[in-house]
Amino acid sequence: MTTLCIICTIGLVGCQVKSADEKKQEQPIQESEQKAEDLKKPVTTEQQTESVVVEIIDPSTKAIIQTITPKEMGYERDNQSYTKQIEQLAKELARGNEKAAGYDKRMILNKLDDQGKLMKGSPLIVLKESELVERILEASATGGKVEMPLYITESGYYFEDIPYLENVVVASYTTYFNTDDVGRNKNIELSAKAINNVIVGSGDYFSFNTVVGPRDEANGYQPAPEIINKKVVMGIGGGICQTSSTLFNAVDQIPVKFVERHHHSLDVGYVPKGRDATVSYGGLDFRFHNTSDVPFLIKANYSKNSLTVEVRTAEKFVEILKKS
Repeated sequence: MTTLCIICTIGLVGCQVKSADEKKQEQPIQESEQKAEDLKKPVTTEQQTESVVVEIIDPSTKAIIQTITPKEMGYERDNQSYTKQIEQLAKELARGNEKAAGYDKRMILNKLDDQGKLMKGSPLIVLKESELVERILEASATGGKVEMPLYITESGYYFEDIPYLENVVVASYTTYFNTDDVGRNKNIELSAKAINNVIVGSGDYFSFNTVVGPRDEANGYQPAPEIINKKVVMGIGGGICQTSSTLFNAVDQIPVKFVERHHHSLDVGYVPKGRDATVSYGGLDFRFHNTSDVPFLIKANYSKNSLTVEVRTAEKFVEILKKS
């Protein structure tokens, strides 16, 4: 009897284990069926919008520059406010802010060194803000990647024309200075050297501040008198306005368009009244656009008491550069 009871007990345990296994096998089937049912359910608009992100991509590196979540910024809830935020974002990406520089870059013009070898500058880079805003708004409903619309413009001339750009002087202007003003004269000399041999291609923009760079002691500039708010004061780099003004009077003889030019608050003696072009690094600039269809070369010749700026070009371009 004892033996029979043990066998029956084992048999019962075996039945219990089998029953538990069957339950375990049934559970995944039930979960799969539930997931299948969930998939059949439509995704709500709220769920779709929550998962939408827009990635802003640098087209040259393919790196993600910024990621935005439209819903968090008010998309569909307040589209006017959302658009303004996107416009501000595009502006900061293009022009920069306190923390980072923007993508927009002025052209640094190519120039020739003392041996006549080409010194490469860098192209004009413009991030088209309105186009970026439009692309982001289009992607805001569904999400995705948005490439920044960067437009790159190289200097407008052909390499084979370089050896001939010095051939003919088409415009020239000379100003004079006192040989006793040692610091001021040094500043004129340094700034003249900076603009000397600069190639201005067709369609190029010339910026005096970009070409000359910072006027500080680290770059050799010295204290000298300068005009600020109708007063003559001492400042590092005083005198460079004679260089920018001499340049203005030279290029004013050819077909260029002046983008930025400012007058001194007092008359200066080295050019006629109203014929000056004052500059200050990080502030006032002298800029012009070469609206002719041909390139030209700027030459700046400094002597002990005078500065002459010439505009030169190849003989085949002379007639085009004559101002009508």
